Amino acid sequence: MIDRNVPIFVTGHRGMVGSALVRRLSAAGFTDILTATRSELDLREQAAVDAWFDAHRPAYVIHAAGTVGGIQANSTRPAEFLYDNLMIHATVLQAAYRTGVEKLLYLGSSCIYPRDCPQPIKEEYLLTGPLEKTNEAYAVAKIAGLKSCEAYRKQYGCRFISAMPTNLYGPNDNFDLTSSHVVPALIRKFHEAKVSGASHVPVWGSGRPKREFLHVDDLADACLFLMDEYEGDGTINVGSGEDLTIAELAGLIRDAVCPGVEIRFDASMPDGTPRKLLDVSKLHALGWRHRTPLNEGLASAYKWYCSRLPVAAAG
Repeated sequence: MIDRNVPIFVTGHRGMVGSALVRRLSAAGFTDILTATRSELDLREQAAVDAWFDAHRPAYVIHAAGTVGGIQANSTRPAEFLYDNLMIHATVLQAAYRTGVEKLLYLGSSCIYPRDCPQPIKEEYLLTGPLEKTNEAYAVAKIAGLKSCEAYRKQYGCRFISAMPTNLYGPNDNFDLTSSHVVPALIRKFHEAKVSGASHVPVWGSGRPKREFLHVDDLADACLFLMDEYEGDGTINVGSGEDLTIAELAGLIRDAVCPGVEIRFDASMPDGTPRKLLDVSKLHALGWRHRTPLNEGLASAYKWYCSRLPVAAAG
């Protein structure tokens, strides 16, 4: 078990994952949680990151920062996604090695796996086939991050580990329709239909692709578990081990937000990867399982979304 009384740095603490990590670490009794806003520390700048690590000397790091988005954002901003994410992991890992960080957890993404992977996806399937084109740039950057962890372990003996979360949702998600992932986008679309009285809600794609979802608080719990218990040099999948079609997901969100409204799928829009279900048997064997049922998690995510709206827009 890692020491709760020494400094632990959570990158990206204002994002969905980072804020969940801060909540979980606080609940677990950590007394010195370090954070830095983007204006305080640009993680793309090695000199700035080095100076910050020299000044604060974290003992542990959970590296959750990144430039993220859904299909549309990945498709239209590939250079930005590639550059930002390559730099963000490179600077932090180098500074962590140089200053003697005791242990670091790097968070990747399930999109690192080949587009047409056998299902469920085992960790060893990495780099066995072509990536999904709609998020290839992001995936390449995240693969470089986890390979960097392996390289630092091999060359310098660093206790750098990596975990690959499945699709996440929950408090502090991004609900911007041009850059969000599927769950927050659908929550917002159905809410706006509820407020406006619309008869139908458009949903990208055919509805046939299957996806796995994990509440971000469950991910934060898994991260602390791995920091305490895992020392392996290979990446480890973090997910629920359960999936459903986008059509089924849309139905669950519709029922929680705006019952009765018609769902219209737009098959002219891209579907992305046909199926993406992680094999979480490794994590289960270590003793961790998710706790939040999807229907309960979606209802709580919608409640959080409404709590951040102006009264007139909350419906």
